[in-house]
Amino acid sequence: MTETQDTVRRKLHVSGRVQGVFYRESLRRLAREKGVGGWARNVRDGLDAELEGPEPLVDELITWCRTGPPNAVVIHVAVEDAAPIGETEFRVR
Repeated sequence: MTETQDTVRRKLHVSGRVQGVFYRESLRRLAREKGVGGWARNVRDGLDAELEGPEPLVDELITWCRTGPPNAVVIHVAVEDAAPIGETEFRVR
């Protein structure tokens, strides 16, 4: 993917029961299917992630993050804009 005007990057903090339910791996799989780059990692109080790609696809993933995989209990998803850095691969940290 080359950076275009519709490329966006969003920082997410997901709180709730999102560890031990394959949240990061499910997000990685979906991001790769859609061609969205970024990363996800567990943090003390939930999960942090960054998503970069075409705005409609990033928005789709953010919508998925509000529910997550089966057995996840998402309480809140905070979303913040960030400057795109050209990231095209998605990885779990």
